[in-house]
Amino acid sequence: MSVDTATVRHIARLARLQMSDAEVAAMVPELNNILGWVEQLGEVDTDGVEPLTAVIEQKLRLRDDVVNDGGIRNEVLANAPDAQHGFFAVPKVIE
Repeated sequence: MSVDTATVRHIARLARLQMSDAEVAAMVPELNNILGWVEQLGEVDTDGVEPLTAVIEQKLRLRDDVVNDGGIRNEVLANAPDAQHGFFAVPKVIE
């Protein structure tokens, strides 16, 4: 697959990018090089290779999930523009 100037202009329009003629001309070989690399990756034999999420094995350090109320309701509500009865008060948006 190869990219031409019309394709680059179409992609730019879809991405809502304004590109000059010089930028479009410079982008054509760059996109063709990227597509060439993708095609090379498609030729690699990956049969029997397990998928990886990282190159090195990492263990998650988990902590106990303890539910609490935080104990700082008044401090949190002090930052609110309007608080009523211990809750954030917001203006009504639906009639």
